[in-house]
Amino acid sequence: MVDQEQFLGESPEFMAVLRAAGLVAPTDATVLVSGESGTGKELLSKYIHRHSRRSGEPWITINCAALPETLAESELFGHAKGAFTGATIHKKGWVQAADGGTLFLDEISELPISIQAKLLRLLESGDCQGVGHSRISKVDVRIIAATNKYLPDLVKKGLFREDLYYRLNIVPLELPPLRERLLDLPLLTKTFLETVANKNSSPLTSISKSTMAVLNSYSWPGNIRELRNFCERVAILHAGGEVKVENIPWEMRQESNADANQTMGGLFTLPNEGLDFLQMERDLIGQALQRTNGNKSRAARLLGFSRDTFLYRIKKFSILS
Repeated sequence: MVDQEQFLGESPEFMAVLRAAGLVAPTDATVLVSGESGTGKELLSKYIHRHSRRSGEPWITINCAALPETLAESELFGHAKGAFTGATIHKKGWVQAADGGTLFLDEISELPISIQAKLLRLLESGDCQGVGHSRISKVDVRIIAATNKYLPDLVKKGLFREDLYYRLNIVPLELPPLRERLLDLPLLTKTFLETVANKNSSPLTSISKSTMAVLNSYSWPGNIRELRNFCERVAILHAGGEVKVENIPWEMRQESNADANQTMGGLFTLPNEGLDFLQMERDLIGQALQRTNGNKSRAARLLGFSRDTFLYRIKKFSILS
């Protein structure tokens, strides 16, 4: 059962990902979870592990961004005594610790490229060789990786191995940002407020209709994590009361006002001197691709195009992505 306090929703965008996760969970397939920071990539990965045949086995989480490059190989694959200065004992790595279970590699884009070949070998054959060990051991580990970056771009730049990318991308799951699943905002807000009230044994805080309208127009750059933190803050500061517009952060109110003014005045005002419409279209397409790290489906949604229409326009303007 999915964690009802932290990982829930009813929007079509969210339910599509959850259904796909439910289908892949019972298998041993490698999964690549992508999405912006704060969208719940680790929670989705835990959901897959809990619904797999490995649910009773180890769940090991590694933040690849926190691995020092000089120690990354030792941390992941272990080392033999005397393998390097300071290696005074034989040590198992996180890969061996996850044997039989699931190894979650968060921020996989930050894994040193020098280690990526060993990870590829692990994925392809289950081979695990610690630093200073002459013998190769076999491990039975399922890999789930997560990233908030567009890996094909890193592949083009030579920062991520192409063969490793394709080996990780067996089953890709992309979590939508909160601004694309606003249908879930009332449910998530209510749940988070109830969680804080229960945790602190305090009266339940509510959100006024006008405040909820502002929250609906906010872009939520921090996604679910930002919403959870917001709910915790107002539940503590306004316990048992109703949160009004003046009680919420200034940046939320400002963004809402800007959106309202833009709607009243039109989305765009034609300059008196005119404009180069084709150049503007090309620039907007480029900006959308940059903002979504090259993800064409999300860029198309930003501009209100279907994916096919968007691909046609990319070809029309010979835009490389």
